[in-house]
Amino acid sequence: MKNLGIKISIYLNYFVFAILLNSVGIVIEKSIDVYKVTESQASTLEAFKDLPIAIVSFIIASFLPRFGYKKAMLVALVIVFFGCVQIILGNSFFYTKVLFLTIGVSFALIKLSVYSLIGILTNSRKEHAALMSSIEGFFMVGIALAYFLFPAFYSSDENSWLNVYYLLCGLILVSFLFLLFSKITYKVEAISTSLKEDLKESLKLMVVPLVMVFIISAFLFVMIEQGIMTWLPTFNKKIFNFNSVLSVQMASILALSLALGRFVAGLLTKYINWVYLVIICVIVSGSILVYVLPQLQGDIESIGEISSLSQVPLLGFILPLIGLFIAPIYPLLNSTVLSSLPKSLHSPMSGLIIIFSALGGTIGSRIVGELFENIGGANAFYFLLIPMGLLIIFVLLIDRMSKNQEVAQ
Repeated sequence: MKNLGIKISIYLNYFVFAILLNSVGIVIEKSIDVYKVTESQASTLEAFKDLPIAIVSFIIASFLPRFGYKKAMLVALVIVFFGCVQIILGNSFFYTKVLFLTIGVSFALIKLSVYSLIGILTNSRKEHAALMSSIEGFFMVGIALAYFLFPAFYSSDENSWLNVYYLLCGLILVSFLFLLFSKITYKVEAISTSLKEDLKESLKLMVVPLVMVFIISAFLFVMIEQGIMTWLPTFNKKIFNFNSVLSVQMASILALSLALGRFVAGLLTKYINWVYLVIICVIVSGSILVYVLPQLQGDIESIGEISSLSQVPLLGFILPLIGLFIAPIYPLLNSTVLSSLPKSLHSPMSGLIIIFSALGGTIGSRIVGELFENIGGANAFYFLLIPMGLLIIFVLLIDRMSKNQEVAQ
């Protein structure tokens, strides 16, 4: 199969970064427990992860085709390897910030490269949507594994969780070596010849109406997704009164639901219009929140700590199933816009996707963290209904614009 090596590398790198990137919710919960920081202080880890993603993506998006996607991914793996080493040696809240800083910088390089390569490796909109959904689905498998991987290292020693980073360093090394010896056959022309021109091209792309509406939609979606995903382990512990291990493991249902939803979306888009699929998914997701949250206002102390699956109430299983329905939204939005652009613009467009996704994740997590601390977790999640409602409006706008407007090239 043509380009099989690079396709495997894309899946492998995305899998590794899924574990690293979305461990932020687990590390927030451990930071509150071990380093004794508040919820609002812990929520800054999301910013240390997402803001570097936004900044790096903006600076290098258009330059990346000239630098080379393979080289960019190799550099990313080296950076994050040293990030994992320093958290083991440092063991403080400060070093968790440094860790997520390196993860953010590295993931910007990985995601820009992967999104650009998807356009190169596919030949039609449906093929693009299918590969995008498949890769994003595999990403969610990595997230699900993280929810089992980290608790496997928990013990009576409060610092034992750091041992997981020895294993992660090994996975990063395997990914590096596999990518190093993979052959990539493609040719893509950069859209300009200097960094100044690169930045101009990215800014020009932002004023295209369809692109502008899309990046707002990406911002809203990631605000929803990260608001839930980042805070679900803490939500499980403080609202359902699960113990530390069960809090993290139950959050894996969300990741598994997301993975399944994205794999299924790759199949459904062949038969169902993407707009109908996205709107139905948003409505069902909001309905789950409206059904579950009013029933979580009781006194958790009266039921005692829950430490086994047999004790978990039905609502504890229903809430993370929201992932099944929010799963298709992000890859379908991304694929719709990227497949409307010439391949030479995929890297700068990917940069804009990543920038506004990162900002959405940072702001969403920060808002939920502040609300969590001040009005409680059950009430904090009601906030997510606002971006859900707005997302439906912007999805309808994207559909209309993509049909009636030729995107500037």
